[in-house]
Amino acid sequence: MSDVTRAYRRRTTGGALTTLTWLLAIGFFFPVLWMAMTAFKQENQAASDPPTWFFTPTLDQFRAVIEGGSAAYVGNSAIATGVSTVLVLLLGIPAAYALSIRPVEKVSDVLFFFISTKMLPVVAVIVPIYVVAGQLRVLDNIWTLVVLYTAMNLPIAVWMMRSFFLEVPGEVLEAASVDGAGLMRTLRSVLIPMVAPGIAATALICVIFAWNEFFFALNLTASRAATVPVLIVSTMTSEGLFLARLCAAALLASLPVILAGWIAQKQLVRGLSMGAIK
Repeated sequence: MSDVTRAYRRRTTGGALTTLTWLLAIGFFFPVLWMAMTAFKQENQAASDPPTWFFTPTLDQFRAVIEGGSAAYVGNSAIATGVSTVLVLLLGIPAAYALSIRPVEKVSDVLFFFISTKMLPVVAVIVPIYVVAGQLRVLDNIWTLVVLYTAMNLPIAVWMMRSFFLEVPGEVLEAASVDGAGLMRTLRSVLIPMVAPGIAATALICVIFAWNEFFFALNLTASRAATVPVLIVSTMTSEGLFLARLCAAALLASLPVILAGWIAQKQLVRGLSMGAIK
Protein backbone atom coordinates (compact mmCIF):
# COMPACT_ATOMS: atom_id res chain seq x y z
CA MET A 1 0.00 0.00 0.00
CA SER A 2 1.45 3.35 -1.02
CA ASP A 3 2.01 6.27 1.33
CA VAL A 4 -0.57 8.31 -0.58
CA THR A 5 -3.21 5.64 -0.06
CA ARG A 6 -2.44 5.34 3.66
CA ALA A 7 -2.58 9.12 4.07
CA TYR A 8 -5.92 9.24 2.23
CA ARG A 9 -7.37 6.52 4.47
CA ARG A 10 -6.16 8.30 7.59
CA ARG A 11 -7.77 11.54 6.46
CA THR A 12 -10.99 9.75 5.57
CA THR A 13 -11.11 7.91 8.90
CA GLY A 14 -10.31 11.09 10.82
CA GLY A 15 -13.00 13.02 8.97
CA ALA A 16 -15.59 10.30 9.61
CA LEU A 17 -14.74 10.20 13.32
CA THR A 18 -14.91 13.99 13.54
CA THR A 19 -18.30 14.02 11.83
CA LEU A 20 -19.60 11.26 14.13
CA THR A 21 -18.31 13.12 17.20
CA TRP A 22 -20.08 16.32 16.14
CA LEU A 23 -23.32 14.44 15.49
CA LEU A 24 -23.19 12.81 18.91
CA ALA A 25 -22.38 16.14 20.59
CA ILE A 26 -25.29 17.85 18.80
CA GLY A 27 -27.58 14.95 19.73
CA PHE A 28 -26.70 15.26 23.43
CA PHE A 29 -26.91 19.07 23.40
CA PHE A 30 -30.16 19.35 21.43
CA PRO A 31 -32.50 18.73 24.45
CA VAL A 32 -30.71 21.53 26.33
CA LEU A 33 -31.05 23.84 23.32
CA TRP A 34 -34.72 22.95 22.99
CA MET A 35 -35.28 23.70 26.68
CA ALA A 36 -33.60 27.08 26.32
CA MET A 37 -35.65 27.94 23.25
CA THR A 38 -38.90 26.87 24.89
CA ALA A 39 -38.19 29.07 27.90
CA PHE A 40 -38.47 32.15 25.66
CA LYS A 41 -41.82 31.12 24.14
CA GLN A 42 -45.38 31.80 25.14
CA GLU A 43 -47.22 28.82 26.60
CA ASN A 44 -49.37 28.26 23.51
CA GLN A 45 -46.24 28.28 21.33
CA ALA A 46 -44.45 25.83 23.64
CA ALA A 47 -47.35 23.36 23.46
CA SER A 48 -48.06 23.69 19.74
CA ASP A 49 -48.05 20.66 17.44
CA PRO A 50 -46.15 20.80 15.15
CA PRO A 51 -43.49 22.67 17.14
CA THR A 52 -43.12 26.42 16.70
CA TRP A 53 -39.65 27.08 15.31
CA PHE A 54 -39.93 30.79 14.60
CA PHE A 55 -41.26 33.05 17.34
CA THR A 56 -40.72 36.37 19.06
CA PRO A 57 -38.69 35.75 22.23
CA THR A 58 -40.28 36.87 25.48
CA LEU A 59 -39.13 37.07 29.10
CA ASP A 60 -42.63 36.54 30.51
CA GLN A 61 -41.87 33.04 31.77
CA PHE A 62 -38.69 34.12 33.56
CA ARG A 63 -40.56 37.04 35.08
CA ALA A 64 -43.30 34.71 36.31
CA VAL A 65 -40.78 32.33 37.91
CA ILE A 66 -38.87 35.14 39.62
CA GLU A 67 -42.00 36.89 40.86
CA GLY A 68 -43.40 33.58 42.10
CA GLY A 69 -41.13 33.53 45.16
CA SER A 70 -38.10 31.82 43.68
CA ALA A 71 -35.71 33.81 45.89
CA ALA A 72 -36.54 31.67 48.94
CA TYR A 73 -35.89 28.45 47.02
CA VAL A 74 -32.58 29.76 45.67
CA GLY A 75 -31.54 30.89 49.14
CA ASN A 76 -32.29 27.47 50.61
CA SER A 77 -30.33 25.73 47.85
CA ALA A 78 -27.41 28.11 48.32
CA ILE A 79 -27.29 27.46 52.08
CA ALA A 80 -27.64 23.68 51.77
CA THR A 81 -25.10 23.47 48.94
CA GLY A 82 -22.53 25.90 50.35
CA VAL A 83 -22.53 24.69 53.95
CA SER A 84 -22.56 21.00 53.03
CA THR A 85 -19.67 21.47 50.59
CA VAL A 86 -17.58 23.25 53.24
CA LEU A 87 -18.32 20.48 55.75
CA VAL A 88 -17.40 17.82 53.19
CA LEU A 89 -14.02 19.47 52.61
CA LEU A 90 -13.36 19.97 56.32
CA LEU A 91 -14.10 16.31 57.04
CA GLY A 92 -12.82 14.82 53.79
CA ILE A 93 -9.34 16.37 53.66
CA PRO A 94 -8.18 14.86 57.00
CA ALA A 95 -9.83 11.55 56.09
CA ALA A 96 -8.10 11.46 52.70
CA TYR A 97 -4.79 12.32 54.39
CA ALA A 98 -5.24 9.45 56.85
CA LEU A 99 -6.04 7.02 54.03
CA SER A 100 -3.18 8.00 51.73
CA ILE A 101 -0.11 9.69 53.20
CA ARG A 102 -0.46 8.42 56.77
CA PRO A 103 -2.53 5.28 56.13
CA VAL A 104 -4.46 3.78 58.99
CA GLU A 105 -4.88 0.03 59.48
CA LYS A 106 -7.07 -1.87 57.00
CA VAL A 107 -7.24 0.99 54.52
CA SER A 108 -9.04 -1.15 51.94
CA ASP A 109 -11.78 -2.02 54.44
CA VAL A 110 -12.25 1.64 55.35
CA LEU A 111 -12.43 2.66 51.69
CA PHE A 112 -14.95 -0.08 50.95
CA PHE A 113 -17.08 1.06 53.88
CA PHE A 114 -17.09 4.61 52.51
CA ILE A 115 -18.09 3.61 49.00
CA SER A 116 -20.58 0.99 50.20
CA THR A 117 -22.74 3.80 51.59
CA LYS A 118 -23.36 4.87 47.98
CA MET A 119 -24.67 1.41 47.02
CA LEU A 120 -27.89 1.65 49.03
CA PRO A 121 -30.79 3.17 47.05
CA VAL A 122 -31.96 6.45 48.54
CA VAL A 123 -35.57 5.31 48.39
CA ALA A 124 -34.70 2.46 50.78
CA VAL A 125 -33.69 4.87 53.57
CA ILE A 126 -36.18 7.69 53.13
CA VAL A 127 -38.77 6.17 55.51
CA PRO A 128 -36.44 5.77 58.54
CA ILE A 129 -34.90 9.18 57.84
CA TYR A 130 -38.37 10.72 57.67
CA VAL A 131 -39.40 9.05 60.94
CA VAL A 132 -36.24 10.14 62.75
CA ALA A 133 -36.52 13.69 61.41
CA GLY A 134 -40.15 13.79 62.51
CA GLN A 135 -39.29 12.60 66.03
CA LEU A 136 -36.54 15.22 66.26
CA ARG A 137 -38.89 17.89 64.85
CA VAL A 138 -36.49 18.82 62.05
CA LEU A 139 -38.75 18.19 59.06
CA ASP A 140 -38.87 21.13 56.64
CA ASN A 141 -35.57 22.34 58.10
CA ILE A 142 -32.68 23.42 55.88
CA TRP A 143 -30.10 22.05 58.33
CA THR A 144 -31.53 18.57 57.88
CA LEU A 145 -30.66 18.83 54.20
CA VAL A 146 -27.19 20.14 55.09
CA VAL A 147 -26.51 17.03 57.18
CA LEU A 148 -27.89 14.68 54.52
CA TYR A 149 -26.00 16.36 51.67
CA THR A 150 -22.79 16.20 53.68
CA ALA A 151 -23.27 12.47 54.29
CA MET A 152 -24.22 11.98 50.65
CA ASN A 153 -21.12 13.66 49.20
CA LEU A 154 -18.49 12.75 51.79
CA PRO A 155 -17.69 9.19 50.54
CA ILE A 156 -17.04 10.20 46.94
CA ALA A 157 -15.08 13.25 48.11
CA VAL A 158 -12.80 11.11 50.28
CA TRP A 159 -12.14 8.72 47.39
CA MET A 160 -11.35 11.58 45.01
CA MET A 161 -9.10 13.52 47.36
CA ARG A 162 -7.26 10.36 48.40
CA SER A 163 -6.20 9.84 44.78
CA PHE A 164 -4.95 13.43 44.67
CA PHE A 165 -2.95 13.07 47.89
CA LEU A 166 -1.34 9.88 46.57
CA GLU A 167 0.21 11.97 43.76
CA VAL A 168 2.20 14.12 46.22
CA PRO A 169 5.90 13.08 46.10
CA GLY A 170 7.14 11.55 49.33
CA GLU A 171 10.31 13.64 49.11
CA VAL A 172 8.28 16.81 49.62
CA LEU A 173 6.79 15.47 52.85
CA GLU A 174 10.20 14.33 54.05
CA ALA A 175 11.62 17.79 53.41
CA ALA A 176 8.77 19.38 55.36
CA SER A 177 9.38 16.95 58.23
CA VAL A 178 13.10 17.78 58.24
CA ASP A 179 12.25 21.47 58.42
CA GLY A 180 10.23 20.77 61.55
CA ALA A 181 6.75 21.21 60.07
CA GLY A 182 4.01 19.58 62.07
CA LEU A 183 0.88 17.90 60.75
CA MET A 184 -1.28 21.01 60.50
CA ARG A 185 1.50 23.10 58.95
CA THR A 186 2.26 20.35 56.43
CA LEU A 187 -1.39 20.18 55.48
CA ARG A 188 -1.83 23.94 55.29
CA SER A 189 1.46 24.95 53.66
CA VAL A 190 2.49 21.93 51.58
CA LEU A 191 -0.26 19.43 50.79
CA ILE A 192 -3.30 21.62 50.24
CA PRO A 193 -1.54 24.05 47.84
CA MET A 194 -0.18 21.12 45.82
CA VAL A 195 -3.55 19.39 45.46
CA ALA A 196 -5.63 22.58 45.24
CA PRO A 197 -6.90 21.78 41.71
CA GLY A 198 -8.09 18.37 42.93
CA ILE A 199 -9.82 19.92 45.93
CA ALA A 200 -11.49 22.46 43.62
CA ALA A 201 -12.71 19.67 41.35
CA THR A 202 -14.07 17.76 44.35
CA ALA A 203 -15.81 20.86 45.67
CA LEU A 204 -17.42 21.56 42.30
CA ILE A 205 -18.73 18.00 42.02
CA CYS A 206 -20.16 18.25 45.54
CA VAL A 207 -21.82 21.55 44.60
CA ILE A 208 -23.39 19.96 41.50
CA PHE A 209 -24.68 16.93 43.42
CA ALA A 210 -26.09 19.02 46.28
CA TRP A 211 -27.63 21.71 44.05
CA ASN A 212 -29.39 19.13 41.87
CA GLU A 213 -30.51 16.80 44.67
CA PHE A 214 -34.27 16.30 44.48
CA PHE A 215 -35.44 13.23 46.39
CA PHE A 216 -34.57 14.36 49.94
CA ALA A 217 -35.69 17.91 49.24
CA LEU A 218 -39.05 16.75 47.91
CA ASN A 219 -39.84 14.34 50.76
CA LEU A 220 -38.37 16.17 53.74
CA THR A 221 -39.36 19.77 53.02
CA ALA A 222 -42.64 21.58 52.54
CA SER A 223 -42.40 25.36 52.30
CA ARG A 224 -39.70 26.80 54.55
CA ALA A 225 -36.76 24.65 53.38
CA ALA A 226 -37.75 23.77 49.81
CA THR A 227 -34.92 24.02 47.29
CA VAL A 228 -34.62 24.86 43.59
CA PRO A 229 -35.49 21.35 42.28
CA VAL A 230 -38.73 21.55 44.25
CA LEU A 231 -39.38 24.95 42.66
CA ILE A 232 -39.08 23.39 39.22
CA VAL A 233 -41.64 20.72 40.08
CA SER A 234 -43.99 23.34 41.54
CA THR A 235 -44.31 24.97 38.10
CA MET A 236 -46.17 21.86 36.88
CA THR A 237 -49.91 22.22 37.31
CA SER A 238 -52.83 19.84 36.85
CA GLU A 239 -54.68 22.35 34.68
CA GLY A 240 -53.48 24.72 32.00
CA LEU A 241 -50.19 24.96 30.14
CA PHE A 242 -46.91 25.05 32.01
CA LEU A 243 -44.18 23.79 29.65
CA ALA A 244 -42.60 27.20 28.89
CA ARG A 245 -42.54 28.19 32.56
CA LEU A 246 -41.11 24.78 33.47
CA CYS A 247 -38.28 25.27 30.95
CA ALA A 248 -37.64 28.79 32.23
CA ALA A 249 -37.36 27.53 35.82
CA ALA A 250 -35.05 24.69 34.73
CA LEU A 251 -32.85 27.10 32.77
CA LEU A 252 -32.57 29.49 35.71
CA ALA A 253 -31.77 26.58 38.04
CA SER A 254 -29.01 25.37 35.72
CA LEU A 255 -27.25 28.73 35.36
CA PRO A 256 -25.42 28.80 38.75
CA VAL A 257 -23.89 25.36 38.21
CA ILE A 258 -23.02 26.15 34.58
CA LEU A 259 -21.34 29.41 35.59
CA ALA A 260 -19.44 27.71 38.42
CA GLY A 261 -18.21 25.01 36.05
CA TRP A 262 -17.21 27.57 33.43
CA ILE A 263 -15.30 29.70 35.92
CA ALA A 264 -13.51 26.69 37.44
CA GLN A 265 -13.01 24.72 34.22
CA LYS A 266 -9.21 24.93 34.32
CA GLN A 267 -9.04 23.74 37.90
CA LEU A 268 -11.64 21.08 37.13
CA VAL A 269 -9.65 19.65 34.21
CA ARG A 270 -6.39 19.74 36.17
CA GLY A 271 -8.01 18.19 39.20
CA LEU A 272 -9.78 15.39 37.36
CA SER A 273 -6.60 14.58 35.44
CA MET A 274 -4.53 14.19 38.63
CA GLY A 275 -3.81 10.54 39.18
CA ALA A 276 -4.74 9.60 35.63
CA ILE A 277 -1.11 9.40 34.50
CA LYS A 278 1.45 7.62 36.60
